[in-house]
Amino acid sequence: MYCNHCGAANDNNARQCVACGQALQASSADITNPIQPAAPPPAAPVARPHVPNNLVWAILCTLFCCLPGGIVAIVYAAQVDGKVAAGDIAGAQASARNAATWCWVSAGCGIVLCVVYVCFYIFFLGALANH
Repeated sequence: MYCNHCGAANDNNARQCVACGQALQASSADITNPIQPAAPPPAAPVARPHVPNNLVWAILCTLFCCLPGGIVAIVYAAQVDGKVAAGDIAGAQASARNAATWCWVSAGCGIVLCVVYVCFYIFFLGALANH
């Protein structure tokens, strides 16, 4: 054991430094205890609420309905899991709502475009049949 005051080497059982006479304090490294205290049990994982990310719907809307609206929905859906992991539940719920909204916008645009296409197709077939 070394003296904290002068740095002189002392016997491990000494109570005073042989060089300067200061009282020695045993450090935790100097004490050998064969009985180790039990480690505390691991903390229980924090239960986080499940926030649906709507990623599957966003991908389907991108493929089958409207590409620009679907891409926006994918971006919002991709943010949800990261925000839940960071503990931002309110932000994750907002991103999930935005993803769902853009899925509906994309689906609506896809339906409108299909109806317009069918109407033009019928109109032009009728116009071609009359000539």
